[in-house]
Amino acid sequence: MSKFRTIWPTADNYVEVIDQRKLPHEFVTEKLITYKDAEVAIKEMTVRGAPLIGATAAYGIYLAVREMVEKELDGSFLDQAFSDLRASRPTAVNLFWALDKMREAMDNADDFLKTAWEAAAAIVEEDVETCRMIGVHGLPLIEEIANRKNGEVVNILTHCNAGMLGCVEWGTITSPIYQAIQKGIKVHVWVDETRPRNQGSNLTAYELTRHNVPHTLIVDNAGGHLMQHGMVDMVIVGTDRTTRQGDVANKIGTYLKALAAFDNKIPFYVALPSTTLDMTINNGLTEIPIEERNQDEVRYMIGKGPNGNIEPVLICPETTPASNYGFDVTPARLVTKIITERGVCDASEEGLLSLFPEYKL
Repeated sequence: MSKFRTIWPTADNYVEVIDQRKLPHEFVTEKLITYKDAEVAIKEMTVRGAPLIGATAAYGIYLAVREMVEKELDGSFLDQAFSDLRASRPTAVNLFWALDKMREAMDNADDFLKTAWEAAAAIVEEDVETCRMIGVHGLPLIEEIANRKNGEVVNILTHCNAGMLGCVEWGTITSPIYQAIQKGIKVHVWVDETRPRNQGSNLTAYELTRHNVPHTLIVDNAGGHLMQHGMVDMVIVGTDRTTRQGDVANKIGTYLKALAAFDNKIPFYVALPSTTLDMTINNGLTEIPIEERNQDEVRYMIGKGPNGNIEPVLICPETTPASNYGFDVTPARLVTKIITERGVCDASEEGLLSLFPEYKL
């Protein structure tokens, strides 16, 4: 797998990210100079995916500390940065985890700037290793199916993008896939387009193409049909927040895939970095805040036109309003297993505590 990261330090100790809104048609990077730049990048989805949101927020705090030091501002400026970054997205718990880690580091710092830089870098490296280990533990699940099929192609269905572009490196759902490819296992990925923002068609297809992974783009509603006809061997999705009981919040439409998989007796796996665990809540349906985004994400499609320009196209009557829920919650009962950096477990409190005993009450 080629070295490829979604966030990196620049030579002058600022931060650079890929503008994922421009993919797959243009590869454009954006330099973050202030914490406000990081806040906007998260809000406007220049960066997206729970782990990458957390990493960007961490570097946002570093940028706030740098500005505070350079302009000789008082601590209230840093407090405001924490507050603004916490409010940038509501659902992905990695955001709050990363900011809490940065707050803890700042509270114990002698050299604020050095500490902030090193703490943010450590969060990035932790995500890389976490995703790598999710692949280590998820690989045997793919191997088992490959062995059962006598080496024939393993067909995996995904939803949204929880690949490298949603993380820093490796990705969560893609880490087992990349490691299976490295072992010579034949894999084919069904890629949900994932409307309204099309992260499947724009991002997952982009990175699978980049890494020469066989894949086919499908409309979101095709998954059930493929499952009924034996064309899917397993489903693997990511998560933005998972409760103590194993309920999973992920991109809107995930719940419907879980229902179809359950009905067709197809294993439905969730790739979960522990940074997306929220052990303070139990019931995902009532306690996880579901982000509602701008209706124009539904009313318009963005693509590359025949003239080569990337532009939005209205797909409904001009006066038609739209609803745009960003996430839904899949109940734990529909999840076959959860794949974490520490191993594979049941989607339940008991299962999660078997791997993460530090969360026992």
